[in-house]
Amino acid sequence: MKKINNGWSQETYIKAYRFAAEKHKGQLVPGTEWSYLAHLSMVSMEIMAALNYEADMNGNLAVQAAILHDTIEDTDTTYEELVSDFGQRVADGVLALTKDENIEKQDQMSDSLRRIKLQPIEIWMVKMADRITNLQPPPPYWTTEKRKKYL
Repeated sequence: MKKINNGWSQETYIKAYRFAAEKHKGQLVPGTEWSYLAHLSMVSMEIMAALNYEADMNGNLAVQAAILHDTIEDTDTTYEELVSDFGQRVADGVLALTKDENIEKQDQMSDSLRRIKLQPIEIWMVKMADRITNLQPPPPYWTTEKRKKYL
């Protein structure tokens, strides 16, 4: 495969990473002693690796959304804050990746997937990168049934 540069910038990565580091301060990857930043780093690494081989992608959108994908769901970050700091496209992507706690738990994933499908392909990539990362390996406290359902 031909390697392609998709224009994500180190400056954009660092800005999003610092924001996420502050917002997720003190949070751990569930079932581990790892800083939650480890999860965000692995998701963004999956995105950066994929961007090396995909043409016509907005690398900055994909990388920022990867790093910020859990900020609305797991921190006090608001959609408006993301719009202000990272722009509407990133904020819309993160919001689509966020489960809506106002609907029944069993409907949250299908709702999120429906909203993701309305977003640019870079946001779809983040969802896949998050799923891949969560299965490397799956958390040890997940039951066999949960692992199968997640797959």
